[in-house]
Amino acid sequence: MLLAQTGWAAEWSPPADIEQIPLWPGTPPNAQPVPGPEDAITKTSDDPKFAGKPVTGVHNVSRPTMSVFPAKGNNTGAAVVVFPGGGYQMLAIDFEGTEVCDWITTKGVTCIVLKYRVPGGGPYGLKMPHVPMALQDAQRTISLLRERGGKWGIDPHKIGVLGFSAGGHLVAWVSNEAKRSYAPVDAADKQSSRPDFAVVLYPGHIWDYEDNHYEKPANGLRVTRDAPPTFIVQAQDDPVDNIHESATYYLALLKAGVPVEMHIYAHGGHAFGLRRSEQPITRWPELAETWLRTIGMLPNAEASRLDVPAGPGRP
Repeated sequence: MLLAQTGWAAEWSPPADIEQIPLWPGTPPNAQPVPGPEDAITKTSDDPKFAGKPVTGVHNVSRPTMSVFPAKGNNTGAAVVVFPGGGYQMLAIDFEGTEVCDWITTKGVTCIVLKYRVPGGGPYGLKMPHVPMALQDAQRTISLLRERGGKWGIDPHKIGVLGFSAGGHLVAWVSNEAKRSYAPVDAADKQSSRPDFAVVLYPGHIWDYEDNHYEKPANGLRVTRDAPPTFIVQAQDDPVDNIHESATYYLALLKAGVPVEMHIYAHGGHAFGLRRSEQPITRWPELAETWLRTIGMLPNAEASRLDVPAGPGRP
């Protein structure tokens, strides 16, 4: 339960030493009116999953950006684009955004936090956006990184996506959308917009809860064999997005012949993020790191010990 608002800012920006880049050279495609100017609101909570730390939500995003957190230590060439959750109505920009970068950059991975456009057109927790603004921003980000990522040492064949809740749905969406959802605007849009790997955490908008079956994903999501290797984590007692969300996506990937690894925990609820608690599910980054090694996005553990000096967060 959120208890108190502790801070407010007109727009969210990353730390001063982190580059924040606009996605579009002009007005974004399908630009939609928003209720007001962008604002970033920080609140505190007594919920144990927030570990006594504040949480910042960004609202009314109409000018999408990507913030690039460079890899630390030996750069592996891999990059992860993070899609914060928030029901396509806001973005949990730190709890489900920059805190991923605090972890993954120590593994030699460049981390990009996508501030994608919200709201997206559907009521919270019920429907995906009617206008695919978030998908357009996700596709554009991946294409930009393939075109220009060399400046950060990014291998264009090692670009993955990671998302929470609605951001988890966006991961599935961009992983399976065959066509670009906007007219190309420059040379970057000649690059592929599909990721090379995907991490999905407590996703929503995938299970057809009205028909209550797993025959096919909801909201027009078409899962194909071209989807990248995927890693899924969710808690069985999630009160917001039913465990059937992950199960539906897992089964669809399995049917399509896509390599997929899924971890289901009995307890953990929704929005457990990365802040360590007594819940075993909060150790999922360790499992994800092992998986990234098995699919060749990170060097094996022995090579890491030999090549990278020991430090906080390293194996």
